Amino acid sequence: MIYTDTRDKTVRTDFRTAVLNGMNATTGGLYIPVEFPVLDKSLLSRKTEPCFRETAFAMAKPYVSGEISDDQLMQIISDAYPFTAMVKPIDKLSYILELFHGPTCAFKDFGARFMARVMSYFNKNEDTPLHILVATSGDTGSAVGSAFSNVPGLDVTILYPEGKISPLQEKQLSTFTGNVRALRVAGTFDDCQRLVKTAFTDGDLRKKFRLSSANSINISRLLPQSFYYMYAALVVKNRSWQYNHIENPSIIAVVPSGNFGNLTSGLIAREMGAPIAGFVAATNTNHTIPDWIATGSYDPRPSVETYANAMDVGAPSNYERMQAMYSLNEIRDLFASYWLDNDGIIEAIRNCYSKTGYIIDPHGSIAWEAWYDIRHGAIEALAGGQKGDYTKPGLTPNLPSWYKKVIEKQALGIILETAHPAKFSETVSKAIGRMPSLPERLEKVMSLPDNSVSLKNDYTLFKDWLEANLR
Repeated sequence: MIYTDTRDKTVRTDFRTAVLNGMNATTGGLYIPVEFPVLDKSLLSRKTEPCFRETAFAMAKPYVSGEISDDQLMQIISDAYPFTAMVKPIDKLSYILELFHGPTCAFKDFGARFMARVMSYFNKNEDTPLHILVATSGDTGSAVGSAFSNVPGLDVTILYPEGKISPLQEKQLSTFTGNVRALRVAGTFDDCQRLVKTAFTDGDLRKKFRLSSANSINISRLLPQSFYYMYAALVVKNRSWQYNHIENPSIIAVVPSGNFGNLTSGLIAREMGAPIAGFVAATNTNHTIPDWIATGSYDPRPSVETYANAMDVGAPSNYERMQAMYSLNEIRDLFASYWLDNDGIIEAIRNCYSKTGYIIDPHGSIAWEAWYDIRHGAIEALAGGQKGDYTKPGLTPNLPSWYKKVIEKQALGIILETAHPAKFSETVSKAIGRMPSLPERLEKVMSLPDNSVSLKNDYTLFKDWLEANLR
């Protein structure tokens, strides 16, 4: 497979280079495949439910062809995924895709564990470590720290915004030792991401260290997140007649979105043949992408702190990839978009629990509320000529190509639950009056010591710290 660059389409490189570099240091662009191969019809049309690992192998194989053997790829996938994604119906037209069954109880385990093993494989014959720099607004840091901890040849530095993630999230990413360390930055996620991006384009720094990224900037974290979209869509398609009595449903993926890497992974799965008719981009007060869809103007801005903190991103990196893959009109055909403020998030958690009995986290709650509103009149109102206001919470005034299927009740929603609700117990408790149960693997981390290092939001200080601490 050949990879190109979102900012320079003349670039041609291989998977190894794209993975180990993270992004193009010359242009600042993000790597993207030149094509998205469609899976064999025998897998897409199978009448039995798919196996997650088999799906992952089939999807990954064309992207690593000629660089990783089939046997080694299967070993990577088997080692990365001792867990799976779980698809649960919560009402006649809705499924929850639970992505929190990995070691850190967040969807980013799927991408981070695959990426760590691929990087280690590519780095095995190098004399010096590969230094991973990663910015996190919540769950990325803990997933990367867990995935890369004690992996040979890899060294990880995590940057997170001080005071702007949940206490449990902070414990998860600040308690590592050995080859993983965390910097708490006096700023926002966007500041952390800016420090990392600046380091990648710093020629002087790159002469001293081999640098790469573990954010969704890196193609090896983005691609494996497409695995669960394909898997879930095939599961729901297989169940649609038995459980929903719909012969050929339009499957809509409803995605909590911050940096928009997860949603971009869904687009990749669709390009590869996943039976997904469209998407709902569900976000918080940082609604840069819904505004772009509504107005045609992309206007990045400083991020705003919310209860759904993993989506507190004002300048989403993967806007570049979406723009490289589709025109704005094509995006409008594929996407509905939706956002909620903090009051709306609390109400959404409460509504989901009262109507379904399901305890959902703040990020997934926006997706749930979006899908509930869309199929209970919001999209029909837009179709009837109601003019929405994109500056206010709710459905952005855009009619995707699949809207009639919703009105006709021929659409099924897959709501991505990206993190265990216990990671946001205070917010969930505020909404429903009870604490969600805490998985044992989260309970253990609360007793560990905090090893994070304080850092001002200043690139010169960050560079000085890297030069003093990386080897």
